[in-house]
Amino acid sequence: MPDFCDDCFKGQLEKIGGVDCYVATPKGDYPKDKVILFLTDVFGIALINNRLLADDFARNGYKTVVPDILGGDPLSDEIMKAPNFDRPAWMARHGLDSWASPVDKVVAALKEDGVTRIGTTGYCFGAPPAFYLAIKGASHVTVVSHPSRLKIPEDFVLPKEAQAKADEELGGGRFQPGYERTYWEGCTHGFAVRGDLSNPKVKAGKEGAFEATVKFYKKYLNAPPTSARL
Repeated sequence: MPDFCDDCFKGQLEKIGGVDCYVATPKGDYPKDKVILFLTDVFGIALINNRLLADDFARNGYKTVVPDILGGDPLSDEIMKAPNFDRPAWMARHGLDSWASPVDKVVAALKEDGVTRIGTTGYCFGAPPAFYLAIKGASHVTVVSHPSRLKIPEDFVLPKEAQAKADEELGGGRFQPGYERTYWEGCTHGFAVRGDLSNPKVKAGKEGAFEATVKFYKKYLNAPPTSARL
């Protein structure tokens, strides 16, 4: 594992609405009424890559809040490789009832602090919370990367058939506020957070997904009130 100096991380840990969060704030002036809510994969705010991505969003001008949606119970490579790891039991502990309350508390606290526009970016486990906020009208721009546990009708991940169904339902102007989907050849689940950068296709996918997300925010988060999805 590479060494990271303190300066690698521009954010800090703090509580928002009583929930532990990693918060990355842009340097200089930035729109105080807009926030990116970064909803993590199963590795949570402890994962270096998640913090670095949040820092990257901050460098692009958006305050980024990464709430602990795992209740202090994240996974790691070591845990997942352990012979006694019980995946079904872990998943059972982390359904909607476990993350809805902390997500709602963070959003409420942000709005009390003057935030009026929220963009979400959900990775794998974080995709359902992202759509949860979109459906209830609590967020304004929704981005998900390699989502899981979305029901089309019941997919653990989002295979090509489900992607095509999403395009059929939302593409071609049918979702008028705005819809885009990008696809990166040669990438596997998790590439946008933990992709192997020594693989040129994965590197292109990881960097391309981040760039597409930032462009989507600049196009829609800064626009008049609406809801858009990538």
